[in-house]
Amino acid sequence: MAVGPGMPADLASVRGVRLGVTAAGIRKTDHDDLILMELPPGSRTAAVFTRNGLRAAPVWVAQEHLLAGQPRLLVINTGSANAATGDAGMQTARAVCAAAAELAELNPAEVLPFSTGVIGEPLPLAPFEAGLPACYEDLKADAENWWHAAEAIRTTDTRSKAASRTVALDGEPVTVTGIAKGSGMIHPNMATMLAFVTTDAAVAEEPLQAILATATEATFNRISVDGDTSTNDALTLSATGAAGTDPIHSATDPRLPALREAVTGVCRDLALAIVRDGEGATRLLTIGVTGAADAGEAVRVAQAIARSPLVKTAAFAGDPNWGRILAAAGSALKGEVDWSRVDLHLGEVRVVRGGVVDPTYTEVAGAAAMAPEEVAVTLELGRGDAADWIWTCDLSYEYVTINAEYRS
Repeated sequence: MAVGPGMPADLASVRGVRLGVTAAGIRKTDHDDLILMELPPGSRTAAVFTRNGLRAAPVWVAQEHLLAGQPRLLVINTGSANAATGDAGMQTARAVCAAAAELAELNPAEVLPFSTGVIGEPLPLAPFEAGLPACYEDLKADAENWWHAAEAIRTTDTRSKAASRTVALDGEPVTVTGIAKGSGMIHPNMATMLAFVTTDAAVAEEPLQAILATATEATFNRISVDGDTSTNDALTLSATGAAGTDPIHSATDPRLPALREAVTGVCRDLALAIVRDGEGATRLLTIGVTGAADAGEAVRVAQAIARSPLVKTAAFAGDPNWGRILAAAGSALKGEVDWSRVDLHLGEVRVVRGGVVDPTYTEVAGAAAMAPEEVAVTLELGRGDAADWIWTCDLSYEYVTINAEYRS
């Protein structure tokens, strides 16, 4: 397999992790769609999953297997989400785990399944019969296979998403590398996509889960493309311990902040790549809400602005339609609001002062503020000291086209 274009120059493999990729023909036959990720003995894995009430069969099985012990294999397929497939879907997810486990001489409970693709269609088992052995034969520890895996897990993504960080622990270099897929059906409510992050540091289960929770809240739970949460959202963080550093056993370990920052950095890169992709997105918007009464209000208002189709379509046109932003914010605010205390900035341009258009504002200045590919929208509510933010994108013609043709 030739390495596809766009592979990050600093993408690094993680000691102890091997990946294998193949074209199994699960839905289409013209691209890779099946990935195996192998973890060495002694690895620890933390995970977060979708809160969508319609959870897919692989989500249920992966959660069940994580409760039973630590995984050695992750199986990831595209083409079918294996969601809304009833008992048959559960049986298929379990059969996939059993088939992968047999190849590696493992217990099926040591395999975690992950699926993405069309909802409601049965996941065929036949492609796995040939695909899993091919993936197993392809297992490699190099950065190129990380990139192949990032390419293979794409569905409507227009670009592959992978990132790495290196941090020193005990004087030894430790790597954190992750891949993700996601472009549409993205909204903060856990992980909002599939993402797989690994490190060769040694970390016990409790601090590993704490690192993941912090990273998720600051990154993947701060992105929104279209306001829809997926049935299959999952994010894993695996620590192999292959770097040879002493294990991090607790959240008070003085080395934990450095590792947490590296993991958060990788997650931030992946999360922002998802928003920038956004199924035809042309602008990245950072929606900041300051002066809120409390943290819940700040994030609620930011989310309301981020998921507003009217705000997002105006952004696509580069239109500084500030009335849409205030209206979206108003829909999320509860109780009486003193609009005379509300200000709005687009980039450095103050558009609204005291709830009305700033006397010095011009449409020319507003259009210039909306012209860049990255725009900061900052709403000051004047109600308290809380603040929060959401990353989102515009809504373009291509988004409608991609989703209208998704199953064709």
